Amino acid sequence: MQQIKIKISSDGHIEAETFGIKGKKCLKYLEQIEKMANAVCDDSEFTDEYYEVDNQLEEENIEEVKA
Repeated sequence: MQQIKIKISSDGHIEAETFGIKGKKCLKYLEQIEKMANAVCDDSEFTDEYYEVDNQLEEENIEEVKA
């Protein structure tokens, strides 16, 4: 299950953390959060899931090559 946890502090600081989103797909969500909040990311850290392979994405790429 893919989730994004967003925390907004009283001073307007926004923190976001992704869960279940493997690989670089999380960066697209970051872009969307920036747009929605009219904000710019000033710091980020990759989770272990960032370095994992998204099996669904791999399967889609294999199907494209076969076609």
